[in-house]
Amino acid sequence: MAVLNLRPLAGGRILRGSQPFGLDAAATSNFLAEHGIQAIVDLRSELERSLVPWMVQNNNDGVGVRGAVVPPAVELIHNPLDPNAIAGSLQSVETPQDLGELYLGWIRLRPEWVADALRPVARGKRTLVHCSLGKDRTGVVSAIGLLAAGGTEDHVVADYAATTANLPDVLAVMAETWRLSVPSTPAEYFSPDLMVLQSPEAAMRHFLAGFAQEFGDVRSFLREAGLTAVEVESLAL
Repeated sequence: MAVLNLRPLAGGRILRGSQPFGLDAAATSNFLAEHGIQAIVDLRSELERSLVPWMVQNNNDGVGVRGAVVPPAVELIHNPLDPNAIAGSLQSVETPQDLGELYLGWIRLRPEWVADALRPVARGKRTLVHCSLGKDRTGVVSAIGLLAAGGTEDHVVADYAATTANLPDVLAVMAETWRLSVPSTPAEYFSPDLMVLQSPEAAMRHFLAGFAQEFGDVRSFLREAGLTAVEVESLAL
């Protein structure tokens, strides 16, 4: 297993992906070293983390794991957003516009959540940002990170839509993970027919249009959300 739906953004300073499916301590160390990851921003809820935890070693003591490459110490940052406990209902998402509106609801209520997710990037760390599928919460943070780095709307939309090709594999692994951990989970919970489990371009375009209308410039948004002016400027390529 591995971190799925994985790809670099913003000149490689950000990696976005899924949760770490099936990685033991050695595989985790090897993965972090291979990708030069210095910080992990975990956007999952406490329940999600308990099902698929990070096996991150304390590398400050110089003791490695047999069979593992020991990377420098990696900062693990828990920055949760539970979609079931915040604005909007996952079950009410029926159209791409509903999905984009769900994303807007998150940042209306929790703008600091985005700033906290991008802070290690702003401080010069190569950072993995992820949630469970690496699609929605990760997609929102990635979109704002890309805009702050100077990306265009088309860049953001293309990155978001790139998840579509990876969803069958990610959903299959996710369904199996939940089946083993929470056997009562209905199979249809991970149906690819659900709009909330898709990544259509129209959803991200709706989000971006709403963001521009409500918040204006992304850098002003990030400063008001808690990043310093220096941190915001450092996000630019």
